[in-house]
Amino acid sequence: MNAQRTVLLATDSSAVYDQVDAALSEPMTRVLRVSSGHDVLPAVREFQPDLVILDLQIGSMGGVAVSLAIRNEIDGGRLDGQNILLLLDRIADVFIAKASRANGWIVKPINPLRLRRAAAAVMSGGYFTEHLGEQDDDAAAGSTARTVLSQLPTVQTQG
Repeated sequence: MNAQRTVLLATDSSAVYDQVDAALSEPMTRVLRVSSGHDVLPAVREFQPDLVILDLQIGSMGGVAVSLAIRNEIDGGRLDGQNILLLLDRIADVFIAKASRANGWIVKPINPLRLRRAAAAVMSGGYFTEHLGEQDDDAAAGSTARTVLSQLPTVQTQG
């Protein structure tokens, strides 16, 4: 018999909550919500979720800061290990997501199938990242920058 899974979502957006809830809710999975980054640690302690999903923008304490706060509590022995997934606003946010110590991230808009794959990977102790490719992280970032720059229109000046 499978145990019920708990997903804790931190977002101040009702639309994001509705999308995550629709994608992940099942008879054996419940999605709980907190609307403030400051409420995440108390909720993690109370509910001991299988997965913590953090929206990048959560009021006055964003997802990266919350992820780092959770990791600091774990490192200090004050909290058991947690599986953390970030919801990024844009591809450029991958740079800061790498510093968050999260187990993974996806870039909005939320695709339900992609979110389910990411949640399953992270809940099983794995990782799920987007927009890095198969290359080394720094090389991938450079490659992305070169691709973006190559797509910009050229401007000719007369001088």
